[in-house]
Amino acid sequence: MRRSGLTVMARLVGLVKPLTGYMLLAILMGVLGNLCATFITVLGGYAVTGFLGFPLPLPLKALFAVLILFAVARGLLRYGEQACNHFIAFKLLALIRDKVFAALRRLAPAKLDGRDKGDLIAVITSDIELLEVFYAHTISPIVIATLFSLIMCALISSYHWALGLIALIAYLTVGMVLPILISKASGDKGLAFRKKSGELSGFVLDSLRGLSETIQYNQGGQRLDEMTRMSRELAEDDELLKRKAGTGSAAVGAILIGFDLVMLFGSALLYAKGLVAFDGVLIPTIALMSSFGPTVSLANLGGTLQYTFAAGNRVLDILEEHPVVHDVVGEDPISFEGAATEHLSFAYGDQDILKDLTLTIPKGKVTGIVGRSGSGKSTLLKLLMRFWEADSGKVLVSDRDVNHINTEDLRTMESFMTQETHLFKDTILNNLLLAKPDATRAEVELACQKASVHDFIMGLPKGYDTDVGELGDTLSGGERQRLGLARAFLHDSPLLLLDEPTSNLDSLNEAVILRSLHQEHGDKTVVLVSHRRSTMGIADQVYSVENGRVS
Repeated sequence: MRRSGLTVMARLVGLVKPLTGYMLLAILMGVLGNLCATFITVLGGYAVTGFLGFPLPLPLKALFAVLILFAVARGLLRYGEQACNHFIAFKLLALIRDKVFAALRRLAPAKLDGRDKGDLIAVITSDIELLEVFYAHTISPIVIATLFSLIMCALISSYHWALGLIALIAYLTVGMVLPILISKASGDKGLAFRKKSGELSGFVLDSLRGLSETIQYNQGGQRLDEMTRMSRELAEDDELLKRKAGTGSAAVGAILIGFDLVMLFGSALLYAKGLVAFDGVLIPTIALMSSFGPTVSLANLGGTLQYTFAAGNRVLDILEEHPVVHDVVGEDPISFEGAATEHLSFAYGDQDILKDLTLTIPKGKVTGIVGRSGSGKSTLLKLLMRFWEADSGKVLVSDRDVNHINTEDLRTMESFMTQETHLFKDTILNNLLLAKPDATRAEVELACQKASVHDFIMGLPKGYDTDVGELGDTLSGGERQRLGLARAFLHDSPLLLLDEPTSNLDSLNEAVILRSLHQEHGDKTVVLVSHRRSTMGIADQVYSVENGRVS
């Protein structure tokens, strides 16, 4: 979703609320620090006018003492302002990352199916990191520049209102008009740059995962050419944005000199007409020339804000995304007494998957579901888990619609083993404990014995403390599948939903696992999805799903 820069800014500023006190402190120190820096020059101007016989605001010695005091205070205040701004920035980055991860948990799995994982990683890492510029160098500098400019306009106006008007126009031009023009000159290139950066991250991640296949089929050159093309396009967008920013910086420098000359000639003209004294020429000119620091900081943000707002847009897309399924809370808890579907229909977009599906899953029985690929078998299990909402009809557990069962209770009652077992880069033991963090070693080993994987694990040099590598790539497909099944056994729920649990196994291991499932007969309710008719030998009842219908 594309938002205007002001909308993105308003939404990002709203996140600062928990740290308002630090932000106000940063603004106060910023205003005082810039006043100290400017008045070092202004006090020098007063000293010159004092030598020429004009009245001084302080005795000359006191003036120099204050000048030294301002110089020291400027350093301390600048340090304090930057410390506060960066504390706010990095604290907020941590809070935003927490919000993004919470949003991803809320959106999963329905809204994340098919999403480019590399692009998501880019949002979580580099896009959020870019917001540091906004929180550390944008919010408080805008307020600081506004307050500081008003104070300087008041000082310069004390000599003549026309000089104050020149100063006001200068500050508005440099601090507001130029950043807007520089930002608009970049158009949507910032958003395109962040999008292409995410696509490149996804392509690199995909290439690394498919390295073996790339080498096997001699496609390294093609992948490299594609990566080079994407990198070149990214570099071209980056070059364009930086060229715009460079042009903007040059324009800022030229305009500063222009306004300095306008102030000098304007005050000189007033002096010639006798409307101001010589100090009315020197002090306003010096004051304006030395006071552009805060507004120049805003002008230089014109280019970088394109990156920042683009990154903010992508982060807000995740934070404001509405989940397909909302967690249910506040319902009365129930115990498992069987499951069923009644006239259940579901479609992915315009593609119908299940149509008017009615079946019963009795407690303590093994229910088999067979059918061709794409017939809706796996989708049925996801609906039983309430990963998706049914388009029509009902999914019932213990004669209650799953939409009225506490999500936590539902997930506790069900164990779902998918076709692809995901293993985290950790030890075998920690990967298994994901299903039951407080499980004893005996419980873990019993679950692994049921899944016919205990002997394999014990044969490894470090046993259960063996690291499985990234995505479990040190293990075979069958070993990963058996670990996934062990997780399901360890979760110890009354309803086991198993999607092709033996598809990667040899006949011997399949027989051991089917025997384990048969032994669970009576204590557990099992829904067994498989292409293999042999797997259905332990089933008490078998449904055949074809074209989304039961036959």
